[in-house]
Amino acid sequence: MERYYRLLRAAAALLEAAAETAIPICAKDISDDLMKEFAFLSGGRGKDKAWIITLPDNAGFNEVPAENVSKVLTYLTSVPSQHESDTKFILILDRRLDTWTSVKTTLQKIASFPGNLHLVMVLRPTGFFQRTFTDIGFRFSQEDFLLKLPVVMLSSVSDLLTYIDEQQLTPELGGTLEYCHSEWVIFRTAIESFALTVKEIAQMLQCFGTELAPPPSLPPCREEITAVTKEGNLLLSSFEEPDSGECSQDQQQERPGDWETVNRLLGQLREMETAFDGFWEKHQLKMEQYLQLWKFEQSFQENAIEFLMGQQAEVPDTGDSIPQVKQRLKDLDHFDGMAQDLIGKAQVVILHGHQLAANHHYALNLICQQCNELRHHSDLLSEEIKRKQLRLQKTLELHTRLQQAVQCCDEGAYLLANQQMDKCQSKEGAQKALQDIERFLENSSTYLNYDPQALHYDFESVLTPELKCQIQALQVKLENVRSMFGNRQSCFRKLLDKHVRPVQLVAPRPENPPRSKSPLFSPKHGERLWNRGKQRDHIESVFMSPFHLKRWQLSDEPFFIWQGYRAEMDNPAMLILLPPVLRNRKDILFGNMPEIYDFHNKIFLHSLENCLGAPERVGCCFLDRREDFQMYEKYCQNKPRSESLWRQCSESSFFQECQRKLEHKLGLDSYLLKPVQRLTKYQLLLKELLKYSTSCDGVQELQEALVAMLDLLKSVNDSMHQISITGYDGDLSELGKVLMQGSFSVWTGHRKGPTKMKDLARFKPMQRHLFLYEKALVFCKKREEHRDGYDKTSSYSFKHFLKMNAVGITENVKGDHRKFEIWYSGREEVYVVQAQTVDLKMAWLNEIRKILFKQQELIKGTFKQFLCGFHSAAEAVLLSHC
Repeated sequence: MERYYRLLRAAAALLEAAAETAIPICAKDISDDLMKEFAFLSGGRGKDKAWIITLPDNAGFNEVPAENVSKVLTYLTSVPSQHESDTKFILILDRRLDTWTSVKTTLQKIASFPGNLHLVMVLRPTGFFQRTFTDIGFRFSQEDFLLKLPVVMLSSVSDLLTYIDEQQLTPELGGTLEYCHSEWVIFRTAIESFALTVKEIAQMLQCFGTELAPPPSLPPCREEITAVTKEGNLLLSSFEEPDSGECSQDQQQERPGDWETVNRLLGQLREMETAFDGFWEKHQLKMEQYLQLWKFEQSFQENAIEFLMGQQAEVPDTGDSIPQVKQRLKDLDHFDGMAQDLIGKAQVVILHGHQLAANHHYALNLICQQCNELRHHSDLLSEEIKRKQLRLQKTLELHTRLQQAVQCCDEGAYLLANQQMDKCQSKEGAQKALQDIERFLENSSTYLNYDPQALHYDFESVLTPELKCQIQALQVKLENVRSMFGNRQSCFRKLLDKHVRPVQLVAPRPENPPRSKSPLFSPKHGERLWNRGKQRDHIESVFMSPFHLKRWQLSDEPFFIWQGYRAEMDNPAMLILLPPVLRNRKDILFGNMPEIYDFHNKIFLHSLENCLGAPERVGCCFLDRREDFQMYEKYCQNKPRSESLWRQCSESSFFQECQRKLEHKLGLDSYLLKPVQRLTKYQLLLKELLKYSTSCDGVQELQEALVAMLDLLKSVNDSMHQISITGYDGDLSELGKVLMQGSFSVWTGHRKGPTKMKDLARFKPMQRHLFLYEKALVFCKKREEHRDGYDKTSSYSFKHFLKMNAVGITENVKGDHRKFEIWYSGREEVYVVQAQTVDLKMAWLNEIRKILFKQQELIKGTFKQFLCGFHSAAEAVLLSHC
């Protein structure tokens, strides 16, 4: 331990010696300015031992910045100040070949001299005129200079020798002192570099000694110490050391400071080297043990168990689909193989650590700690991989069950959608279809009877919010499929019951029936009753059979196709194929199809089923659900946006893969058109039903239902045109409901008085598309847009509108029965409108009359309320006066 402290003391002493030689500015930092030689320290001294700094005659001195001059002077004054305190300096300014202006500038630049300036000697210019100017200028400026610098003007070198001995001056100043500025700069740079190297060696050894208090660190290179010592000896031999026996005490004091600096550093370096050698011998065994420890730690760090733990931690222990879970199980198997190799290597490292501990290694505690840590990480990695494998296998089992159940639902829906209804109208066909359904339900009972609560209980440990949502979606799908099968079975059974009607016994008719005067028992009346019953049976068998219920409500096929595509859009495995334009826009593509399906499957179908025994109530079903059918308008209004989105991504591989995977014969766009087609068939089915119901009950309701469906078609058609209006600044919904729309030829006039057709006929009519709202009549110009590969689309450019509360009409206009006149604001504006047919003209006039009549009724009602209020107020006034 003594040698350890000796090494630390030697390193500290060497560091202190190196610090003493440090100066604020290094020679290499200002080497360019030093080599200009506008100032140098020759080593000479004055009679009072002041160091001489010479500023030789340099033509470029005035161009040197004052900052650079200050740095050079600071460096020159710092060199002798390292060895002496209270150092004095003498400045010699050689300006014999210069001018007074240069002398003055030089004196101003050195005014802020960094050291203790004792005297400034100026060799003034030798030219007659310049010497005269210098004498005069110095005389007038002498007081200024004396306040700052002690300046002495010298006429020649001989005057300089009266102040300084010639042995202290360089030859250009008449002295004998040999001086080479370039060599001086090189020596100063070498000395400073040597001092810096010694300082680094001292710091390295000091750090080395500090780090050796615990187990030793990497051994320092002793060759570096030897090289630095050799460099110092070579540098020392470059100086001429005076003979100590022949030199006086004064000469010994005048020994160059650089030699003393190098010699002192070398002495400290040798002492530190001796201390280090002794210490190294003492701790050689410890260093060998350190090498063993270093190798052990290297093996410990090379073991990538922690890195592998980080990688396996990135593998989730769950998944949203079967391919994803299988891929993660495959990744875990790969990690498991790598983990077994690393654990085997870790066992070798642990065995090595036990051997070091058995040999009484100084770092016993550290080695045991790392061995325990390595063993802990190995066990933790194995357990974590096994845990994730178990969770993923259980998740895979859950996904498999869910997929099987979903596939079973899809197969059931496909079975129902592909049953040919025409063949099922007979008893044999219905019975076969019912057997197919029962056979499917028997084979699929395992999946169709899944209990979501049982799934939650069995797989509670691996359930995530996504899996819970999938289970919930499966539950809804199972309920829908069970409901569909139940409804279909009920329909088939009712049909079979109709085919197996019991034979009714009829009493024989007497040969001569009594003739009755009552018309109820007349032969014609009986014939009418028989025809009515036959007609009712025909209606019931043809239009209200269980198989024809699908004609009255939306087929399940589009819904399941939508559900299939929607599930594939949410499938992470298919996400890479999903077009970017379709992401987060699924509601635009499908519209409100789920809402339409829910209405038909849960509400409208049940209403129709209640009419199986009473077909005359079909009209009431439509009338009761009249408002619900407005959802078709929302679907049709979204259809242009849906078609536009479909055109952008119809050729994508995503939809092709979905169609192949779902085994659909047609593309998705064909199924998206089904709701629109169904809407147009309602009025056809009602017309067909009315054809066979001329003398049955409920004809009026059927007629009203037909009118309601026709109105719905017209409303949807009008709204489809309305959404194509462009250029209107306000909100079209504020104008009320669209009542009519169509294209007309329009002539305009803007003057009071009756419109003269001969004046209007001279002008070519404008083609305008008119929209009749409850509160306004809107004029638009129809525009056709053609797209590549698609049909042309229409848009309507808004022109102007007329408020209905200021509109009047003239039904007949001379010249053409198809024309009528619309005037506005007391005939300030007159529009002659020509319809395509007289019937169309009359339809528009009737609607406009209805609007105007409603406005008149509203005005009358408002006026009556005003009169009632006025009379009440008058009576109250009279009573108050009485």
